[in-house]
Amino acid sequence: MTEQFWDKKNETMPLKELKELQLKRLKKLIDYTSRNNKFYHERLKKANIRSSNIKSLNDIEKIPYLTKQDLRNFYPFGLVCTDLDNVVEVHASSGTTGKPVVGPYTKNDVELWGDVMARALWANGLRRNDILQNSYGYGLFTGAHGFEKGAQKIGAMVITISSGNTKRQINIMKDFKSTAVACTPSYSSYMAETAEQMGFDPIKDFNLKIGCFGAEAWSEEMRKNVEKRWGLVAHEHYGLTEIIGPGVVSECKYKRLHINADHFLTEVIDPNTGETLPPGEEGELVFTTLTKEAFPVIRFRTRDLAVYFEEECKCGRTLPIQSRIKGRSDDMMKVKGVIVFPSQIESALMQVRDISDYYQIIKTKKGDITSLSVEAETSLERWKEGRIDELEKQAEDEIFSVLNLHVPVKILQPNTIPRSTGKAVRVVER
Repeated sequence: MTEQFWDKKNETMPLKELKELQLKRLKKLIDYTSRNNKFYHERLKKANIRSSNIKSLNDIEKIPYLTKQDLRNFYPFGLVCTDLDNVVEVHASSGTTGKPVVGPYTKNDVELWGDVMARALWANGLRRNDILQNSYGYGLFTGAHGFEKGAQKIGAMVITISSGNTKRQINIMKDFKSTAVACTPSYSSYMAETAEQMGFDPIKDFNLKIGCFGAEAWSEEMRKNVEKRWGLVAHEHYGLTEIIGPGVVSECKYKRLHINADHFLTEVIDPNTGETLPPGEEGELVFTTLTKEAFPVIRFRTRDLAVYFEEECKCGRTLPIQSRIKGRSDDMMKVKGVIVFPSQIESALMQVRDISDYYQIIKTKKGDITSLSVEAETSLERWKEGRIDELEKQAEDEIFSVLNLHVPVKILQPNTIPRSTGKAVRVVER
């Protein structure tokens, strides 16, 4: 490794060489999955796909997409491509919308996970002398485990505190002199609020310099708020249980999201037609794992909307770049003919000076008609000052400037909206 890169060879590989490596690994993956899993064998046979007739990366388009429902249909281990005796670790999604998606790992998969996470954290600036407070929830969720593996590979100290018990989080953060924190962005806001309530100054009384955030959508405006509140640099991490967990995509010092494309082949498709889109066009992300053993996926539809770029970055990495997630196609709402994503409303709210990071979008359906309203907290000082109707009007105007849609806003006093130690609940149906 060098000071700038964790894995210089693969992070700075010329694009032509990267695509040759991807093709070689894709052909190997086709043989491997067909040989070791009945579902993949039948799917590839039906599509008349063998490694010998994969001549270019474009040939992957002949293979049907893999969906979350496919994964649930083969719960828990129906898509595993190794003997279960070779599985050393298992993670899973929450399963809140159906059976959980199970992610098994071999010893080699665990090593791979640690390595791509080390790349990601190194790009964020984490080094051996850092102390990472790992405030993602431990358990079946992949988040906390991925950050722990990557940080330990670098040699940093990891505080395995998990989420929750927020006052204890603050005391540990101060006493242990944590220099980095990993959690959801909404929980970082809650921790800052709690620190202030305990009489601390989040900037002056702590040593945080790096924030490693993910697991929920958050706007650039929210990022600026978190950075201002803690005095740190906030970096985004993107990953999915279905792929490997965190470690798929993460930011360099220029805050550009690099895909670890030597391990994860990325496509962008039109979410409505399934047609593959060229670089630079916004669409749904589709991933293929090129090097996983226990649970490889081929053309998994994420439902996440973003743009894919193939261009060099000022940081020196040649790995392809992904835009920040605009939202999930599942989260898209159509209101009076206007397409709305929660991240757009958050972006507008964060422009209003006296609105805090705590808000909820209230979604109401009557028949086929969907309507939206927003409830958002203000600061205690602003609440005492009054003139709340002016603040509501300002927020409504900001949302209108983004969406060209009138969305009523109700300002609430502080500590009204429930706090979350994990993913914040941003959209509530009533």
